[in-house]
Amino acid sequence: MQIGKDIVYVGVNDHRIDLFEGQYRVPSGMSYNSYLILDEHPCVMDGVDAAFADEWLQKIEYAIGTRSVDYLFVSHMEPDHATGIAAFARAYPKAKIVSSEKAFALMRAFFDTDFLDRRVVVKDGDTLSLGRHTLRVIAAPMVHWPEVVTTYDEADGIYFSADAFGKFGALDTEDEWVHEARRYYTGIVSKYGQQVQALLKKARMHDIRTICPLHGPVLTGDLSPYLALYDTWSSYRPEQRGVVVACASIYGNTLRAAEYAAEQLRALGYTALVHDLCRADMSAVVSDAFRYSGLILACSTYNADLFPPMQIFLDALQGRGYRGRTVGLMENGSWAPAAATKMRERLEKCRDLALLDPVVSIRSVMSPENERTIADLAKAFEM
Repeated sequence: MQIGKDIVYVGVNDHRIDLFEGQYRVPSGMSYNSYLILDEHPCVMDGVDAAFADEWLQKIEYAIGTRSVDYLFVSHMEPDHATGIAAFARAYPKAKIVSSEKAFALMRAFFDTDFLDRRVVVKDGDTLSLGRHTLRVIAAPMVHWPEVVTTYDEADGIYFSADAFGKFGALDTEDEWVHEARRYYTGIVSKYGQQVQALLKKARMHDIRTICPLHGPVLTGDLSPYLALYDTWSSYRPEQRGVVVACASIYGNTLRAAEYAAEQLRALGYTALVHDLCRADMSAVVSDAFRYSGLILACSTYNADLFPPMQIFLDALQGRGYRGRTVGLMENGSWAPAAATKMRERLEKCRDLALLDPVVSIRSVMSPENERTIADLAKAFEM
């Protein structure tokens, strides 16, 4: 893949992986992106997972021919990008390794060396001249690790964005960008919205014409939709008017009530999605919860607490900074319903939520009175 006249893609696709970071399902695999700038001083932008180091080095060798590499620029030390550094260092013993001071501390932890004799430490605002290309460093701490530095190529307006603007899926698949990018962002980056906002502010100071992330496709053409989505996501604003009904049901009665709630919402003109937390991909439910303006939590009482799938879901929301949404509560319990109280306690850890009345309390099976209360809860989203 050619990116501009003298930048070549040398990354790899991983179709062996089933869970990214041990928790996110990736049926379309993952890409680990790396780029080679063929300038007066050739520079490789980031590495790959060690399992693909041989393929990566072969691509570099094929692209560069008889020349050597002068620099390896490391923007991010997460293992899916950085564990191949050791193999690169052996293959190109004269190449300088460029990264942040914190990244070199992590290299010592990973490789028992911080490459003291060949390292170039950079910070926000520094530049690295390769010849025609000059790379300007834009620090991005906590997007989504503390050592991250991104770079802007002043020659061609290319932004090497590290994990920002990345998505799940290998490059030889055709997944829709926004769906898998949103799931990636909400799963991995959303806790750090303030830091993403700071990075966007700095990035807007440059004439960015191409975005080269570490996962997913190179972004070209009109970049405003991607930038607008990142601004929305990192500001914790919903993308769309609608309600996610997240349900944790033991025997199916709570799920039937959740589906009835979705029917009432749709009758009022809302988009309404029902997710069965016992079976759904949790990262997809979290992604939808951030996407839409409203949320209904429907949960069975279990051991005087929440049915475990709901506990997992609420922990996932709280840990990712969920906020600024309207939330309704539905509980079920045959003799002592307690789920609504327990859900409310957990939601108190989130910011700027509007909790609606009425709370729906079901005793085993949805009754006509419950149906009326659910209809009232659906209407409450309009207020």
